[in-house]
Amino acid sequence: MPESATPLAQRIARVLAGSQLSSNAEGSDPSAGSKVDAAWPEHMNQALAVLHTMREPDEKMAAAGDTETWRKMVKVAIRQAE
Repeated sequence: MPESATPLAQRIARVLAGSQLSSNAEGSDPSAGSKVDAAWPEHMNQALAVLHTMREPDEKMAAAGDTETWRKMVKVAIRQAE
């Protein structure tokens, strides 16, 4: 699987901005790309909240893989964003 060059928190913040602005979600702009580019930093606190929630895998996630690796990866994403 390829890795993203964009930090996870920024990707989450961009999704949150896009959902607010784009007509593909709750917004009204049919072409919100440039607005998302400008607005995503305003959503970093929300992105961090999502990451903090993701620190602990649920039961099915834990059964599928290495929970300690998951926790370490999410903690790195939090540190990158802070």
